Amino acid sequence: MTTALTFRVEKGGDRLDTFLAQQHSQLSRSRWQQLIQQGHVRLNGQVCNRKNQPLSGGDVLEVVLPEPKPLEVVPEPLPLSILYEDEELLILNKPVDLVVHPAPGHSHGTLVHGLLAHCPDLTGIGGVQRPGIVHRLDKDTSGVMVVAKTEFALQHLQQQLKTRQMQRHYLGVVYGQPPQEMGTVSTPIGRHPVDRKKMAVVPPEKGRLAITHWHVKERFRHCALVEFRLETGRTHQIRVHAAHLGWPLLGDPLYGRGTPLKVKLPGQALHAYYLRLQHPRTGKEVVAIAPLPEHLEKLLRILRQNTAP
Repeated sequence: MTTALTFRVEKGGDRLDTFLAQQHSQLSRSRWQQLIQQGHVRLNGQVCNRKNQPLSGGDVLEVVLPEPKPLEVVPEPLPLSILYEDEELLILNKPVDLVVHPAPGHSHGTLVHGLLAHCPDLTGIGGVQRPGIVHRLDKDTSGVMVVAKTEFALQHLQQQLKTRQMQRHYLGVVYGQPPQEMGTVSTPIGRHPVDRKKMAVVPPEKGRLAITHWHVKERFRHCALVEFRLETGRTHQIRVHAAHLGWPLLGDPLYGRGTPLKVKLPGQALHAYYLRLQHPRTGKEVVAIAPLPEHLEKLLRILRQNTAP
């Protein structure tokens, strides 16, 4: 069903798109601009297609919001480990081997399929009934992820990522020994010049700056448990930076060296365990912690046994 809204302008001076975004913040300003250009807004009874139309006191705006178009993905019930949920956002603990978005070779069984089944009443983002993926995790990386349920939440959370307000901490087991207890790596990351499936540290003009802080939590024979904190969110950032420093993640099929132990890992030994953000509607701090998956708990037990005198 479509939704009809009416707004009366008390004080003039604002642009049409700015006024509507302030009055109905569930939709972003860019979405309001689309609706204006598509003829869904009437100013004093006449269709107005100008997003920068100045408004005057006493103007009356009538809006017909079209029903969000369904995403061309069939919802599939999946077992989701929900850490926090309300009407604006959802935070979950993603398991290993779960792909986030549908893609060639992954036409079903992705996180988006499961979210559509879990949240059948999404209000729509960009006019499409879909969940707002704020940030991604690689298929073989487990841990905490935040998903926006509304366009307002998506815009707010993406801004927190951009301004580095959102805190994301990871735990990873690396093959090698970091020379210090903590440090920061700040290098550009871009597409690998030869292997297009990989990312790499590249010259500044060929990549985007990536900043990773790291801190050794525990040392083992040949390996170490390291906490990583991201300031930026480049593709494969931790995996690339760890390999660049000389101690790649155990089990990493692209950047690693396998594992020195007879332990079968489903992928890289990396887990997003901590997320802190500001709630987009209330402004309150939200913290979510995802416990380590069983295969990483088992790996740490074996490493400790092998390290013990």
